[in-house]
Amino acid sequence: MKEVKGKLIALGGGDDDGLIKLIRSEICNISSNIEVIATAGPIASNAVESGQAYKEAFEELGCSSVRYMRIDEEHEADTAQNLERIKKADVIFFTGGDQVRLASFLHGTKLLDLMCRRYAEEEIIISGTSAGAAVMSDRMIYDGYGHYSLIKGEMKTTHGFSFIKNVYIDSHFAERGRFGRLAHAVAHDPEYVGIGLSEETGIIIKEGNQVEVFGPGVVTIIDASQIKFSNTRAVAENEPIAVENLKMHLLVNGYRYCLKEHLFQPIPKEEMLDGKQQTSFADLVSGE
Repeated sequence: MKEVKGKLIALGGGDDDGLIKLIRSEICNISSNIEVIATAGPIASNAVESGQAYKEAFEELGCSSVRYMRIDEEHEADTAQNLERIKKADVIFFTGGDQVRLASFLHGTKLLDLMCRRYAEEEIIISGTSAGAAVMSDRMIYDGYGHYSLIKGEMKTTHGFSFIKNVYIDSHFAERGRFGRLAHAVAHDPEYVGIGLSEETGIIIKEGNQVEVFGPGVVTIIDASQIKFSNTRAVAENEPIAVENLKMHLLVNGYRYCLKEHLFQPIPKEEMLDGKQQTSFADLVSGE
């Protein structure tokens, strides 16, 4: 199986100064082409404001080639100009908002196919926060609240962007009490690994497999690969689910989780010496 060459960088929402600075630290050239996709909000003015705000945030860090792209009811994805811009992009950044809306405008487009191909074959960075993080896998969660998410029919999933497969990424995880819906999702689809991102905390996925943490908080990994019993497919609608032997890991900076191997491990010291792993989230935010 070919190794994925791109990187995914996803934040769980909240203050994203550290995410912007991390992306800047990952690109070698200040003239790298950065494309901000401002789509997820339903109000046109919000999309423009969001796109412009992220453009200015990258420019404040010295990035000289930053543009934002609107894709919505009035701006189709597959224009010649959009395709040409994505062909040249070094970084693609998805803003927050509504991940179902975001997916609906890009799913099945040539533009998304181009992004997926470039992510698999080239050293490109695909990044996003909140909804822009949740949409990265081939499936995503879009419903389910509190204890109701453990009732069959309350938690719902749909297609995502398929940069990575067999993963559910959920944002605002601790802050909005989303453990139940992520656990329900992976119990229903045990070939998937659940990744819950707290706010101001995120992950870098390298080679399509190695999940590493940045930020001050905790990333929750829910692994259903060793489930012994689950009634999620057999139980009737509006009934609670039952699951036996669902595993959970708490991942913080300095540790990684390998998706294919279902393996939790510390990052080796020799890799910690590359400078980037030693840089803390607080240093990134403060600019030290």
